[in-house]
Amino acid sequence: MTLIAQITDLHLKPRGLACYRVSETNMLAERAVAALNALDPRPDAVIVTGDIADQGDPREYIVAREVLSGLQIPFLMISGNHDDSAFLKEAFPDAPGFDQGPPDRTRYVAQIGALRLVALDSSVPGAGYGKLGEDQCAWLDEALSAAPEIPTIVALHHPPIRMGIHHMDAINLHDGDRFAEIIGRHQQVERIVCGHDHRGIVGTCGGKVVVIAPSVGHQVVLGLKENAPAQFNFEPPAYYLHHWTRETGLITHTAYVEKADGPYPFWAGEGVSWPGY
Repeated sequence: MTLIAQITDLHLKPRGLACYRVSETNMLAERAVAALNALDPRPDAVIVTGDIADQGDPREYIVAREVLSGLQIPFLMISGNHDDSAFLKEAFPDAPGFDQGPPDRTRYVAQIGALRLVALDSSVPGAGYGKLGEDQCAWLDEALSAAPEIPTIVALHHPPIRMGIHHMDAINLHDGDRFAEIIGRHQQVERIVCGHDHRGIVGTCGGKVVVIAPSVGHQVVLGLKENAPAQFNFEPPAYYLHHWTRETGLITHTAYVEKADGPYPFWAGEGVSWPGY
């Protein structure tokens, strides 16, 4: 078994500041770290799929080191549109994969248990949308071709699909068609994992399943009208657990940061038969 947790869109701020003036993202990220540390069994690794900082401010990466150093699980990171890839790599010089690729890109390959991770940097300096560019697309094709027998997760911040939230679709991965063309040629890709949209969303790209993780902070409002405004709310912060076995392949579970009431046993009452429990 290989178990990987995915958290995303932390939007960490300098100490004392709230994101968008109301979202206490530093505190919410610390709660997520505590929830991950309490998991049993513990994941083999945590993937942080971008927007670690809110403004790419070096002070925010100081906070990121403080918060993420609390993880008792190995973690890997990629950049989002709110990040500065060079500052992120400088702040985490020993992070897995950060010794690979150019100094201003979080692009690398890593092994997590039985799974191979191919991590991409879809950030575009100064832009909200994402783009890989032809050089990185060629690198992706080469990286996938190098190990066709190993089940693989491809991670990037920007979703390569449209999901119907129009203000977010406008800033998705702008070369998603090229990405899909490459992914479709590599059968070992078990999952494409993304962040960016602050909601749990499932789709397909290049014949493979794409999962977009909810944020461990605030969520984007589910507005499917074409003119729906760009807003966020405080629906429960959550993360994904990607569970892989040779028999089942990769299964993705949604887990919530805050502990819910319970657990309670399934009990139908005295003398009542309830098949299956």
